[in-house]
Amino acid sequence: MSVSSDPKTYSSPVDSLPTRERILQLIITDGPISANEVAKQLSLTAAGIRRHLSELQTQGHIVLYEPAGKAAGPGRPARFFVATPAGQNTLAKGYEKIAVAALQYVRQRNGQDAIDDFAEAEMDKLRSDIEPALERAGDDMEQRAEILAQELSRRGYAATVRSVPGAPILQLCQGHCPVQDVAAQFPEICEAETRVIAQTLGVHVQRLATIASGEHVCTTSIPIVESAQTDSPNTAAKSGRPEGN
Repeated sequence: MSVSSDPKTYSSPVDSLPTRERILQLIITDGPISANEVAKQLSLTAAGIRRHLSELQTQGHIVLYEPAGKAAGPGRPARFFVATPAGQNTLAKGYEKIAVAALQYVRQRNGQDAIDDFAEAEMDKLRSDIEPALERAGDDMEQRAEILAQELSRRGYAATVRSVPGAPILQLCQGHCPVQDVAAQFPEICEAETRVIAQTLGVHVQRLATIASGEHVCTTSIPIVESAQTDSPNTAAKSGRPEGN
C-alpha cells in the first residue's frame, strides 16, 4: 500500500454517519478544506454543503481558516474550514475529567515517574498491536506510516498520512484527539506518543503541532528513509518533543 501524492488524501470510514457528522468528520480529518472539496469527497450538492457548513459555524463547530500572511488573489478567494475545539469534542469519548483527576492523584501519591511510566505503557500497547503488520511492510516507510495511521484512526485519532511536495518527508496528521483535555494537562502523553511513533517507524520524527497546545491538528514530520530500529526508548525521538507543551 502506498500513500497518494495528493496532500489531501482522505481515508476515514464515515459513510454510515449522518450527513452533518460526515462533513464535520471530514473537516476534522482533512482541514483546512474548502467547501468544494467537501462536496466532491462526499458527493453532495453545493447548496446542501453551504447549508450544513452554515449550521456547523453557528454551532461553533467549525471556523474559517485564514493562513497568516497569505494575500488574497484575484477574484473570489476559496474559503477553507477547520474544526474548533468544540467541534473536535463532539467526537470525544471517555471521561476526560475523571481521567485528569485520576492522573493528578497518581502524581500526588507516587510522583512524576508514575505518570511517565503510565504514558509509556499506554503508547507501548499501540506499538505491540501493529508490530506484525509492520514486519510485513518491511522498510517501506510509506506503508509503515499508513499502518500506524490506520491503527491511530481505529483508536479515534482520525489520522491520515500526507506527502510533502518536493521533499522526502511524510506528515502524520491526527485531526482528532480523544484525550485532548488529559493531554493538555499532562503533556507527557504527547511526548510518549511522539517517542513511540519514532520507535515504531524506526526513524527520528519531529512533532510540529498538537491539538493539546491549541492547534487544529496534531502534525508529525516523518523522513522517508530506510527504517532502522532504535536502540532504546530514550534515544528514539530527542527532537520529537511537542511544541507548546
